[in-house]
Amino acid sequence: MTDLLHSPLHDRHVALGAKMADFGGWSMPIEYPGGGVVAEHTAVRERVGVFDVSHLGKARVSGPGAAEFVNSCLTNDLGRIGPGQAQYTMCCTDTGGVVDDLIQYLRSEEDVFLIPNAANTARVVELLAAAAPEGITVENLHDSYGVVAVQGPRSDEVLRRLGLPVDHDYMSFVEVEWEGLPVIVCRTGYTGERGYEIVPAWDVTASVWDALLIAAGEQDGLPCGLGARDTLRTEMGYPLHGNDLSPDITPVMAGAAWAVGWDKPAFWGKESLTAERAAKETRLMRGLVVTGRGIPRSHCDVKDESGTVIGEVTSGTFSPTRKQGIALALLDRSVTLGDEVVVDVRGREVAATVSKPPFVEVGVRES
Repeated sequence: MTDLLHSPLHDRHVALGAKMADFGGWSMPIEYPGGGVVAEHTAVRERVGVFDVSHLGKARVSGPGAAEFVNSCLTNDLGRIGPGQAQYTMCCTDTGGVVDDLIQYLRSEEDVFLIPNAANTARVVELLAAAAPEGITVENLHDSYGVVAVQGPRSDEVLRRLGLPVDHDYMSFVEVEWEGLPVIVCRTGYTGERGYEIVPAWDVTASVWDALLIAAGEQDGLPCGLGARDTLRTEMGYPLHGNDLSPDITPVMAGAAWAVGWDKPAFWGKESLTAERAAKETRLMRGLVVTGRGIPRSHCDVKDESGTVIGEVTSGTFSPTRKQGIALALLDRSVTLGDEVVVDVRGREVAATVSKPPFVEVGVRES
C-alpha cells in the first residue's frame, strides 16, 4: 500500500490491528479485530460507532456570489436552505451522468464548503474552477481537514462527553472550538442512524479521534471500518458512487430526482435530465430482498420468472439487521414493487422480492 494515500489516523488504525484496504486511492480500515463487520454494524444500529472518513474530499468555493455560482452548477437548490444548513447534491455531466454526489454546506452567500467522494474530489474541483467567474475561488482542501463520523442512537452522549453541541437539526452544522481548536460539527451521516460528522483540521484529527473513542467506549461503542459503513448504507438504500451512481447512471435512474432543483434556471445536465425525466424510458433503481439463500453482488443479472434479464444489481450485501441478502438494482420500468424475481449469483438463481428502500427502520432524523 506504499502508493496509497494515508488519513491522519492511519497509525491509529494500524495500532488497533485494523484490516486495511484500498478505498478510493486511500489506505483505509475495513474492519477491526474483535467481531469485524457484523459487530461494528450492530454497534451502530444499537449503540454507537466511530468511523474515520478522512478520505472524503473537502473543498471550498468562496467570493462574492459563491453560493449562486455553486447553485448554477450542482443539481440541488441551495435556495431551499439557509446558512448553517447542509444539502445532498450531485455534480453531473452535460448528458446527465453523475460525476459525483456530495454534501454542500452553506456557510454564507459567499462561502460554500463541499465534501465530495475521495476519488472524485480533484475532478469536482477542476470542473468548478474551470467554470468559476472572476472573483470566485475554488480550493481543494482534501488534506487540510479530517472527518470523523459518530453514528448511532448514543452518539449524543459521546459528543456531550467532549463538550460538543448536539442540539442542532438534521442536515445542519455548527462551527465551534474544541480545546481551543476550530471544528465543524455536522448533523449528517451515511448510516441511517442519528449521528454527526466532525470536521477538524488535519493535524487535530488524531486528538479528536482519541477522545471520541474513549467516550464511545463508555457507551459500549466501537471503532468501525468501511465494511460496516457499506452494509449500513445499503440497508438504508443510500447510493455509492461508482455502483449506484456513475457517469452512466443518472439521478433519474437512481431514484434521486428529489435532489435536483428542477425549477432552477440552470445546472449542469439540466437539459438532458429534464428530457430523460419526461421520456420515462430508462431503468429505475429498486430494492431487492432475498427470499432464498444467497447474497447478491454488484453486476449480478436480475431475471423475471421466465428467465428474461430485466436488470442488474448495483450494490448487494448481507444485511446484519435483517439477516438476509439485500440489494439495490437497476430494473426495467415494467417491474413493480412486490414482483418476484431471481438474481443470478455466480450461476445460481436466488429468489428475491422487489421492494422500496430503506430495508430497516429509519432513525436518522430522531431527536
